[in-house]
Amino acid sequence: MASAKRPIMTMKHQIYQILKKEICDGNFPPGQWLQEKELAEKLNVSRSPVREALKQLVDEGLAIEYPNKGVFVKEFTVKDIEEIYEVRILLESYAIKNSVKTITTSNIRELMEILHKLTKEYENNDLASYIETDTQLHQYIITLGGNSIVSDIYKRIYSQSQQFRIYSLTTKRRFDDSVIEHKHVVENICSGNWKEADRVNKIHLTLAREEIIEHFEATKKLESDTEEE
Repeated sequence: MASAKRPIMTMKHQIYQILKKEICDGNFPPGQWLQEKELAEKLNVSRSPVREALKQLVDEGLAIEYPNKGVFVKEFTVKDIEEIYEVRILLESYAIKNSVKTITTSNIRELMEILHKLTKEYENNDLASYIETDTQLHQYIITLGGNSIVSDIYKRIYSQSQQFRIYSLTTKRRFDDSVIEHKHVVENICSGNWKEADRVNKIHLTLAREEIIEHFEATKKLESDTEEE
């Protein structure tokens, strides 16, 4: 049997992944100028793939381009955060509701494996890995909706939330509650109780949004106080 072909990773896509990770990890903070020439020299590549990668970041809403100035890491507002989570709740609710029509034994097994991995990372207090698996879980739930257009919209929205995703788990209480909420969501999806899964998931996303906004506002206040000194 011929082995499955692996997707070809283009230079542009590799650079895009590197820059996206730098933004999501906070190494390129909001407002930073993403200088095409400087990035090309740093990555030891030509400017063309860097330019293409920056365009994709702009298209996904992670960066913003100002005419005659350049491309900068997007600075999000509280309104942006609220709108992102409103759309996430809508799309995930749609997918959870439709999962009862599409879910298979294979899907259930995959969900339980992701949940097991998530639980282990929580027990090991491995926040970075937990966040990655959290992302995997929510994106997998979206695929259960069986709608490719919803999946495409969600991918764009989720990309924008990655810049501040770690803020949703900054407190121990929120980290503890998060793993319990994920467990209830997965178990109810697997048992076909979509209404309960949707209810718990809405609570989960709402609490994550509130935690992010609280952290965001506290950070902005600290920055403002520092500037005044």
